[in-house]
Amino acid sequence: MNTVSSVAPVISADRDALRRDFPHQPFAIRHKLAGHPLLMLPRIAQLAAELPRDLIEYNSGKVAISQDPDSIPSVDLDPVEIVRRIETAGAWMVLKRVETSPQYRALLEDTLLSVARARGFNSMADAGFEQLEGFLFVSSPNSTTPFHLDSEDNFFVHVHGEKFFTIFDNTDRSIVSNDEIERSMTKHRNLTYDESFASKGKEFHLFAGDGCYVPYQWPHWVRTADSFSISMAITWKTREVRRLNDLHFFNSMLRGIGLPQQPPGLQPVRDALKLAFYRAVTAAIRPLRASMAMRRVLRRIALGKRANYYLKET
Repeated sequence: MNTVSSVAPVISADRDALRRDFPHQPFAIRHKLAGHPLLMLPRIAQLAAELPRDLIEYNSGKVAISQDPDSIPSVDLDPVEIVRRIETAGAWMVLKRVETSPQYRALLEDTLLSVARARGFNSMADAGFEQLEGFLFVSSPNSTTPFHLDSEDNFFVHVHGEKFFTIFDNTDRSIVSNDEIERSMTKHRNLTYDESFASKGKEFHLFAGDGCYVPYQWPHWVRTADSFSISMAITWKTREVRRLNDLHFFNSMLRGIGLPQQPPGLQPVRDALKLAFYRAVTAAIRPLRASMAMRRVLRRIALGKRANYYLKET
Protein backbone atom coordinates (compact mmCIF):
# COMPACT_ATOMS: atom_id res chain seq x y z
CA MET A 1 0.00 0.00 0.00
CA ASN A 2 1.32 3.45 -0.90
CA THR A 3 1.28 6.48 1.35
CA VAL A 4 -0.40 9.52 -0.17
CA SER A 5 -0.68 13.11 0.91
CA SER A 6 -3.60 14.11 3.09
CA VAL A 7 -6.62 15.27 1.05
CA ALA A 8 -9.87 16.52 2.54
CA PRO A 9 -12.22 13.58 1.90
CA VAL A 10 -15.66 13.86 0.30
CA ILE A 11 -16.60 10.74 2.25
CA SER A 12 -15.24 10.15 5.74
CA ALA A 13 -15.62 7.38 8.28
CA ASP A 14 -14.23 6.37 11.62
CA ARG A 15 -10.68 5.22 10.89
CA ASP A 16 -11.11 2.06 12.92
CA ALA A 17 -14.30 1.19 11.04
CA LEU A 18 -12.67 1.83 7.68
CA ARG A 19 -9.69 -0.32 8.61
CA ARG A 20 -11.56 -3.05 10.53
CA ASP A 21 -14.88 -3.38 8.73
CA PHE A 22 -14.30 -2.45 5.10
CA PRO A 23 -15.29 -4.23 2.86
CA HIS A 24 -16.97 -6.96 4.93
CA GLN A 25 -19.22 -5.12 7.43
CA PRO A 26 -21.54 -2.10 7.18
CA PHE A 27 -20.60 1.12 8.98
CA ALA A 28 -21.67 4.76 9.18
CA ILE A 29 -20.09 7.44 6.99
CA ARG A 30 -20.26 11.22 6.61
CA HIS A 31 -20.01 13.12 3.33
CA LYS A 32 -19.90 16.62 1.83
CA LEU A 33 -22.41 16.17 -0.99
CA ALA A 34 -25.52 17.66 0.65
CA GLY A 35 -26.53 20.73 -1.35
CA HIS A 36 -24.41 19.83 -4.38
CA PRO A 37 -26.04 21.33 -7.52
CA LEU A 38 -26.07 17.95 -9.31
CA LEU A 39 -28.07 16.48 -6.42
CA MET A 40 -30.82 19.09 -6.30
CA LEU A 41 -34.29 18.52 -7.79
CA PRO A 42 -33.96 20.87 -10.83
CA ARG A 43 -30.81 19.13 -12.07
CA ILE A 44 -32.20 15.68 -11.25
CA ALA A 45 -35.29 16.51 -13.35
CA GLN A 46 -32.97 17.42 -16.23
CA LEU A 47 -31.13 14.13 -15.80
CA ALA A 48 -34.44 12.25 -15.87
CA ALA A 49 -35.15 13.85 -19.24
CA GLU A 50 -31.71 12.91 -20.59
CA LEU A 51 -31.35 9.28 -19.49
CA PRO A 52 -32.60 6.39 -21.66
CA ARG A 53 -35.98 5.23 -20.38
CA ASP A 54 -34.67 1.78 -19.44
CA LEU A 55 -32.31 3.43 -16.93
CA ILE A 56 -35.20 4.90 -14.96
CA GLU A 57 -37.42 2.91 -12.60
CA TYR A 58 -40.27 4.23 -10.47
CA ASN A 59 -43.42 3.15 -8.72
CA SER A 60 -45.58 4.02 -5.73
CA GLY A 61 -43.72 4.45 -2.47
CA LYS A 62 -46.65 2.88 -0.62
CA VAL A 63 -45.37 -0.67 -0.68
CA ALA A 64 -44.68 -3.40 1.88
CA ILE A 65 -41.24 -4.32 3.18
CA SER A 66 -41.89 -7.79 1.75
CA GLN A 67 -43.47 -6.57 -1.48
CA ASP A 68 -44.72 -9.04 -4.09
CA PRO A 69 -42.97 -7.98 -7.34
CA ASP A 70 -46.10 -8.84 -9.33
CA SER A 71 -48.32 -6.39 -7.44
CA ILE A 72 -46.22 -3.24 -7.10
CA PRO A 73 -48.54 -0.21 -7.51
CA SER A 74 -47.54 2.21 -10.24
CA VAL A 75 -47.64 6.00 -10.51
CA ASP A 76 -49.21 7.52 -13.62
CA LEU A 77 -46.66 10.28 -14.19
CA ASP A 78 -43.65 10.55 -16.48
CA PRO A 79 -40.15 10.55 -14.91
CA VAL A 80 -39.62 14.32 -15.07
CA GLU A 81 -42.97 15.00 -13.42
CA ILE A 82 -42.15 12.48 -10.69
CA VAL A 83 -39.08 14.53 -9.77
CA ARG A 84 -40.85 17.88 -10.00
CA ARG A 85 -43.78 16.68 -7.87
CA ILE A 86 -41.87 14.39 -5.54
CA GLU A 87 -43.19 16.04 -2.38
CA THR A 88 -46.75 14.99 -3.25
CA ALA A 89 -46.37 12.24 -5.90
CA GLY A 90 -46.32 9.37 -3.41
CA ALA A 91 -43.51 7.84 -5.47
CA TRP A 92 -40.16 6.11 -5.29
CA MET A 93 -37.68 6.54 -8.17
CA VAL A 94 -34.17 5.44 -9.07
CA LEU A 95 -32.12 6.92 -11.92
CA LYS A 96 -29.62 4.23 -12.86
CA ARG A 97 -26.12 4.46 -14.30
CA VAL A 98 -25.87 8.23 -13.77
CA GLU A 99 -22.16 7.97 -14.56
CA THR A 100 -23.16 7.96 -18.24
CA SER A 101 -23.47 11.73 -17.76
CA PRO A 102 -19.93 13.23 -17.70
CA GLN A 103 -20.77 15.65 -14.88
CA TYR A 104 -22.12 12.91 -12.66
CA ARG A 105 -19.23 10.63 -13.52
CA ALA A 106 -16.76 13.29 -12.38
CA LEU A 107 -18.67 13.66 -9.11
CA LEU A 108 -18.64 9.92 -8.50
CA GLU A 109 -14.95 9.59 -9.35
CA ASP A 110 -13.92 12.48 -7.08
CA THR A 111 -15.95 11.01 -4.23
CA LEU A 112 -14.65 7.48 -4.52
CA LEU A 113 -11.08 8.67 -5.09
CA SER A 114 -11.25 10.44 -1.73
CA VAL A 115 -12.04 7.08 -0.10
CA ALA A 116 -9.18 5.38 -1.95
CA ARG A 117 -6.77 8.04 -0.72
CA ALA A 118 -8.11 7.82 2.83
CA ARG A 119 -7.22 4.12 2.68
CA GLY A 120 -3.69 4.93 1.52
CA PHE A 121 -4.02 4.35 -2.23
CA ASN A 122 -3.08 6.68 -5.08
CA SER A 123 -5.95 5.74 -7.37
CA MET A 124 -9.30 3.97 -7.49
CA ALA A 125 -7.72 1.16 -9.50
CA ASP A 126 -5.09 0.61 -6.81
CA ALA A 127 -7.90 0.40 -4.23
CA GLY A 128 -9.82 -2.16 -6.33
CA PHE A 129 -12.64 0.27 -7.14
CA GLU A 130 -13.57 -0.85 -10.65
CA GLN A 131 -16.70 -0.53 -12.81
CA LEU A 132 -17.89 2.61 -11.04
CA GLU A 133 -21.67 3.19 -11.27
CA GLY A 134 -24.08 5.62 -9.66
CA PHE A 135 -27.75 5.29 -8.72
CA LEU A 136 -29.72 8.37 -7.73
CA PHE A 137 -32.83 7.91 -5.56
CA VAL A 138 -35.70 10.36 -5.18
CA SER A 139 -38.54 9.39 -2.81
CA SER A 140 -41.73 10.99 -1.58
CA PRO A 141 -42.41 11.30 2.17
CA ASN A 142 -43.22 8.05 3.98
CA SER A 143 -42.04 5.80 1.15
CA THR A 144 -40.60 2.30 1.46
CA THR A 145 -37.94 0.53 -0.55
CA PRO A 146 -38.70 -3.19 -0.08
CA PHE A 147 -36.31 -5.79 1.30
CA HIS A 148 -33.69 -6.61 -1.36
CA LEU A 149 -29.98 -7.02 -2.03
CA ASP A 150 -27.62 -5.49 -4.58
CA SER A 151 -24.90 -6.91 -6.82
CA GLU A 152 -22.17 -4.40 -5.94
CA ASP A 153 -20.47 -2.67 -3.01
CA ASN A 154 -21.98 0.69 -2.17
CA PHE A 155 -21.29 3.92 -0.33
CA PHE A 156 -24.83 5.19 0.21
CA VAL A 157 -24.91 8.96 0.71
CA HIS A 158 -28.03 10.74 1.94
CA VAL A 159 -28.52 14.28 0.63
CA HIS A 160 -31.98 15.53 1.66
CA GLY A 161 -34.66 14.52 4.17
CA GLU A 162 -34.70 11.82 6.81
CA LYS A 163 -34.23 8.13 6.06
CA PHE A 164 -33.97 4.83 7.94
CA PHE A 165 -31.69 2.26 6.31
CA THR A 166 -31.70 -1.26 7.83
CA ILE A 167 -29.05 -3.81 6.80
CA PHE A 168 -28.85 -7.56 7.49
CA ASP A 169 -25.96 -10.04 7.53
CA ASN A 170 -25.56 -11.72 4.13
CA THR A 171 -24.02 -14.85 5.68
CA ASP A 172 -27.20 -15.66 7.64
CA ARG A 173 -29.04 -18.15 5.42
CA SER A 174 -32.03 -18.09 7.79
CA ILE A 175 -32.66 -14.61 6.35
CA VAL A 176 -31.83 -15.16 2.67
CA SER A 177 -31.15 -18.56 1.08
CA ASN A 178 -28.74 -19.20 -1.80
CA ASP A 179 -31.68 -19.66 -4.16
CA GLU A 180 -33.15 -16.31 -3.11
CA ILE A 181 -29.82 -14.59 -3.63
CA GLU A 182 -29.67 -15.84 -7.22
CA ARG A 183 -33.29 -14.94 -7.90
CA SER A 184 -32.89 -11.46 -6.41
CA MET A 185 -29.89 -10.77 -8.61
CA THR A 186 -31.31 -12.14 -11.85
CA LYS A 187 -35.13 -11.91 -11.77
CA HIS A 188 -36.41 -9.28 -9.36
CA ARG A 189 -34.46 -7.78 -6.48
CA ASN A 190 -37.28 -8.00 -3.87
CA LEU A 191 -36.81 -10.60 -1.15
CA THR A 192 -39.24 -12.16 1.31
CA TYR A 193 -39.13 -10.40 4.68
CA ASP A 194 -40.39 -11.77 7.97
CA GLU A 195 -40.88 -9.66 11.11
CA SER A 196 -38.73 -12.17 12.99
CA PHE A 197 -35.76 -10.72 11.08
CA ALA A 198 -36.16 -7.30 12.72
CA SER A 199 -33.89 -7.96 15.71
CA LYS A 200 -31.08 -9.04 13.37
CA GLY A 201 -30.95 -5.78 11.43
CA LYS A 202 -28.56 -2.86 11.88
CA GLU A 203 -30.41 0.44 11.41
CA PHE A 204 -28.77 3.65 10.22
CA HIS A 205 -30.81 6.81 10.91
CA LEU A 206 -29.77 9.21 8.16
CA PHE A 207 -30.03 12.96 7.69
CA ALA A 208 -28.39 15.17 5.05
CA GLY A 209 -24.64 14.54 5.20
CA ASP A 210 -25.00 11.03 6.63
CA GLY A 211 -24.62 7.70 4.90
CA CYS A 212 -23.54 4.11 5.28
CA TYR A 213 -21.38 1.50 3.61
CA VAL A 214 -23.41 -1.44 2.24
CA PRO A 215 -21.30 -4.53 1.47
CA TYR A 216 -21.95 -6.74 -1.54
CA GLN A 217 -25.17 -8.75 -1.29
CA TRP A 218 -26.09 -7.58 2.21
CA PRO A 219 -29.93 -7.51 2.31
CA HIS A 220 -31.57 -4.24 3.33
CA TRP A 221 -34.75 -2.20 3.28
CA VAL A 222 -35.28 1.53 3.51
CA ARG A 223 -37.98 3.98 4.50
CA THR A 224 -38.27 7.74 4.41
CA ALA A 225 -39.82 9.97 7.08
CA ASP A 226 -42.10 12.98 6.65
CA SER A 227 -40.09 14.85 4.01
CA PHE A 228 -39.06 13.97 0.48
CA SER A 229 -35.71 12.27 0.14
CA ILE A 230 -32.70 12.45 -2.16
CA SER A 231 -29.91 9.88 -1.88
CA MET A 232 -27.22 8.38 -4.09
CA ALA A 233 -25.55 4.98 -4.17
CA ILE A 234 -21.92 5.21 -5.26
CA THR A 235 -21.11 1.66 -6.31
CA TRP A 236 -18.26 -0.34 -7.74
CA LYS A 237 -17.50 -3.93 -8.62
CA THR A 238 -14.22 -5.63 -7.76
CA ARG A 239 -12.93 -8.45 -9.94
CA GLU A 240 -14.24 -10.99 -7.45
CA VAL A 241 -17.68 -9.40 -7.38
CA ARG A 242 -17.83 -9.44 -11.19
CA ARG A 243 -16.87 -13.11 -11.16
CA LEU A 244 -19.60 -13.98 -8.66
CA ASN A 245 -22.19 -11.93 -10.54
CA ASP A 246 -21.38 -13.62 -13.85
CA LEU A 247 -21.70 -17.03 -12.24
CA HIS A 248 -25.06 -16.13 -10.67
CA PHE A 249 -26.40 -14.98 -14.05
CA PHE A 250 -25.14 -18.03 -15.93
CA ASN A 251 -26.45 -20.36 -13.22
CA SER A 252 -29.84 -18.68 -13.51
CA MET A 253 -29.88 -19.17 -17.27
CA LEU A 254 -28.94 -22.85 -16.91
CA ARG A 255 -31.54 -23.34 -14.22
CA GLY A 256 -34.09 -21.79 -16.56
CA ILE A 257 -33.58 -24.60 -19.07
CA GLY A 258 -33.90 -27.28 -16.40
CA LEU A 259 -30.29 -27.70 -15.31
CA PRO A 260 -29.95 -27.28 -11.50
CA GLN A 261 -26.77 -25.52 -10.37
CA GLN A 262 -24.71 -25.26 -7.20
CA PRO A 263 -24.02 -21.77 -5.79
CA PRO A 264 -20.67 -20.17 -6.76
CA GLY A 265 -17.72 -21.51 -4.80
CA LEU A 266 -18.88 -25.09 -4.22
CA GLN A 267 -17.52 -26.44 -7.52
CA PRO A 268 -14.47 -24.32 -8.44
CA VAL A 269 -13.50 -26.23 -11.60
CA ARG A 270 -17.02 -26.07 -13.01
CA ASP A 271 -17.22 -22.43 -11.99
CA ALA A 272 -14.11 -21.67 -14.05
CA LEU A 273 -15.49 -23.45 -17.13
CA LYS A 274 -18.87 -21.76 -16.85
CA LEU A 275 -17.26 -18.36 -16.36
CA ALA A 276 -15.05 -18.71 -19.44
CA PHE A 277 -18.01 -19.71 -21.62
CA TYR A 278 -20.36 -17.03 -20.26
CA ARG A 279 -17.83 -14.24 -20.71
CA ALA A 280 -17.02 -15.31 -24.27
CA VAL A 281 -20.71 -15.17 -25.18
CA THR A 282 -21.39 -11.85 -23.44
CA ALA A 283 -18.31 -10.27 -25.05
CA ALA A 284 -19.66 -11.25 -28.46
CA ILE A 285 -23.05 -9.61 -27.89
CA ARG A 286 -21.80 -6.54 -25.99
CA PRO A 287 -21.92 -4.23 -29.04
CA LEU A 288 -25.65 -4.94 -29.34
CA ARG A 289 -26.29 -3.32 -25.96
CA ALA A 290 -25.80 0.15 -27.42
CA SER A 291 -29.42 -0.03 -28.60
CA MET A 292 -32.14 0.28 -25.96
CA ALA A 293 -34.41 -1.97 -28.04
CA MET A 294 -31.74 -4.67 -28.14
CA ARG A 295 -31.06 -4.29 -24.42
CA ARG A 296 -34.72 -5.09 -23.81
CA VAL A 297 -34.56 -8.15 -26.07
CA LEU A 298 -31.35 -9.42 -24.47
CA ARG A 299 -32.70 -8.94 -20.95
CA ARG A 300 -35.82 -10.89 -21.88
CA ILE A 301 -33.78 -13.76 -23.40
CA ALA A 302 -31.42 -13.94 -20.43
CA LEU A 303 -33.75 -13.19 -17.52
CA GLY A 304 -37.23 -14.17 -18.64
CA LYS A 305 -40.40 -12.49 -19.81
CA ARG A 306 -40.60 -10.06 -16.86
CA ALA A 307 -37.04 -8.78 -17.19
CA ASN A 308 -38.33 -5.41 -18.42
CA TYR A 309 -40.95 -5.10 -15.68
CA TYR A 310 -40.11 -1.47 -14.92
CA LEU A 311 -40.95 -0.25 -18.43
CA LYS A 312 -44.61 0.72 -18.58
CA GLU A 313 -44.95 -0.28 -22.21
CA THR A 314 -43.89 -3.87 -21.44
